[in-house]
This record gives sequence, structure tokens and C-alpha cells, in this order.
Amino acid sequence: MIWNVKPDVEVINNFNKNTLASTLGIELTGFGDDFLTAKMPVDHRTQQPVGLLHGGASVVLSETVGSIASWLIVNDASKSIVGVEVNANHLKSASKGFVHSITRPVRLGKTLHVWNTEIMNEDKELICVSRLTVMVSR
Repeated sequence: MIWNVKPDVEVINNFNKNTLASTLGIELTGFGDDFLTAKMPVDHRTQQPVGLLHGGASVVLSETVGSIASWLIVNDASKSIVGVEVNANHLKSASKGFVHSITRPVRLGKTLHVWNTEIMNEDKELICVSRLTVMVSR
């Protein structure tokens, strides 16, 4: 297990209240030894005017879950966890329901963490792949 703080879904979701994550309806849904899962609704908060999931919402989902994952690894209140780069490849659209993500580490160094997030629609089709680089600093 890579976590220095055991993930607690309820605590993390409560911690995210009154943030962009909660505004968009992002919720952590589970975890494993080396991954976190989350979901986000495809609704008026996350859609483009034409009714498709906004690519920026997918990026917010990726950065939110990757940042949470880094925080669970670092477990040091004197350090800051900040995203320094995020990219996304939008492969397919979604227009309703929820999208579901799984975030896994690519590299976990002392000062940089790299996370890969796959986002799927309700039919388990891959709609976005995103990579986040997080800096761990004092």
C-alpha cells in the first residue's frame, strides 16, 4: 500500500465541502493499495452549452483526485501539495449520468508526484486520459 494516511472516503468528501470539487459534484468513491476512484455528474454544472461534458471539468476531476492522492502519501502538514502541470486527452464525449475515474501513480518522488487518471462513462468506455504532476514543497 502506498498510502501514509489510510483513505477515508467520508472524511475526504467532507473536507472538500465548499470547494470547486463539491461545486462540480466530485466525490471520492473508493481506494485500493495504489489507486483512488471518484465520480462526477454530467449535468448543468459540468456540461458545455451543447450538453456535452466540458473538458475542463474532466481536468478538474483529475487534478482533484491526484492532489488528494499526493496528500495521502505525504502526510506532512508543513508541506504544500500543488499541481504544476496537467494535461488531458479527450477521447469520447459524455452527455448524461456520471463519469467515473481511477487515479494511479506513475512516479512518486520526494518533490514530484505524477498521476495518471482514466475517466470512463457509465458504459465503462474511456472518455479521457489525464496526467497530473504535483509538486511537494515546504
